[in-house]
Amino acid sequence: MSSTCNDNVAKTDGDPAPKPAGFGYRHVQYILMLAACTVSYGIRGVLSVAVLAMIADDNNEKSYKTYPEWKSKKNLMLSSFFWGYIVLQVGAGQLAKNYGPKLFLGSAIFITSISTILVPILGDAIGYGGIIFCRVLQGLSQGFLVPSVHNLLGQWAPLSERATFGSAVYAGQALGNMLSMPITGVMCSSKFGWPAAFYLYGAFGMVWCILWFLFGSNRPDEHRSISPEERRYIEASLPNEEGGNSKVPTPWKSIATSLPMISLVIAHMGQNWGFWTLLMEIPSFMTNIFGDNLPLNSLLSSIPYFMMFALTLLISPIADYIIDKKFVSLIVSRKIFNTIGLGLPGLTLIALCFVENKIATVVLLVIAVGLNSAQYSGFNINHIDLSPVHAGTMMAITNSMATIASIIAPLYMDLVENLGDYDEKDKSLWNIVFCTSAGVYIFAAAFFIIFASGDLQPWNSGVKPESAKLKVMRKLSVISVS
Repeated sequence: MSSTCNDNVAKTDGDPAPKPAGFGYRHVQYILMLAACTVSYGIRGVLSVAVLAMIADDNNEKSYKTYPEWKSKKNLMLSSFFWGYIVLQVGAGQLAKNYGPKLFLGSAIFITSISTILVPILGDAIGYGGIIFCRVLQGLSQGFLVPSVHNLLGQWAPLSERATFGSAVYAGQALGNMLSMPITGVMCSSKFGWPAAFYLYGAFGMVWCILWFLFGSNRPDEHRSISPEERRYIEASLPNEEGGNSKVPTPWKSIATSLPMISLVIAHMGQNWGFWTLLMEIPSFMTNIFGDNLPLNSLLSSIPYFMMFALTLLISPIADYIIDKKFVSLIVSRKIFNTIGLGLPGLTLIALCFVENKIATVVLLVIAVGLNSAQYSGFNINHIDLSPVHAGTMMAITNSMATIASIIAPLYMDLVENLGDYDEKDKSLWNIVFCTSAGVYIFAAAFFIIFASGDLQPWNSGVKPESAKLKVMRKLSVISVS
């Protein structure tokens, strides 16, 4: 686009502009962001299934190796992703904001893809330490995923579309988990074996990178092909969201000692403990308790995440409608949906300890994981309610603390297994793991009910955002950074 055209499409400080008809370049960005979340979370989940084939006792003289001696290292390998992920939680958002998210997002998925392809190679050359190295590298690179996508949504999504497309983009997290399990199960059972799953997902990521560097853009005014009408529509609908607040000092002490903020930390830690326990361990549970049919068990393991994907798109507008119609107050809505998202899955996991039937087990897992999507309209959006000015910093803090729970959760299973001299085929081990997760979920939900707030906090630096902006930001109820 010429500089003359650029000058003619300057921002209009929030004045309305007509919505261009049809499919636009902003929709291309949405699709690419959705694909980024889908591929990234798919890569995270590949090992949950592939590790079962990787540590199998007998590979029947096939062309790929298995490593039964790594069985005691399974949860260590699963946990190691988060060792890298925690490092960049605070800094990644600032880098994406200051230097543009396109390069960071593209580089992050490129590095993730290369490290995924290297998993079988380094595993064979070095041992399980090579797999841990690759997982840590994946975690480091994916630390840029959500900050970059969130920044891109802020630049590309008009306020009137942000709730809808923001929800759709971040639903890619559940979609990635839903697809990776059955795909990995099929690949592990093929003649190419478990290494093929990593090569395939690494290839998916590389294809995405090519498309991203060809068609992605930091913001509309940098895009070479966007029409003046579409650019005007996007930019005219976006107020100056920094609002002069970017230089407001962060009130670290006030944030750290705020009970509503502490309730967010507890809720986020509880969410990550339960979510990642289930995502990383469901395939192992299904295989060890119900038999060794890996393709079938991986397919059954994916069904709960299909429900999560569907309910993610459904619950957010319901929560918005309840608030908009003033059926309940903002904080009551947050507490209701947070309780549905954390408390009810906790109760369902307790019920899971009393069933032995495979179908009943899958049904309970579908309920637990599906209802967990309600937390996106609970604590996960409450940061913005408390302080729009510092919401990004608050999210980085809570996500850093929650990542600690993600690291510990799979290692806790090893601790229980070793202390109790259990085997993974022993249902008693799984009952302890599920009941612990249930307790963490229920405690987090109860703490949020008691101490959460929907009021703008005094340490928001006295800067009150525009009511329209706050309303729409609150509607972006799917900002999971798990």
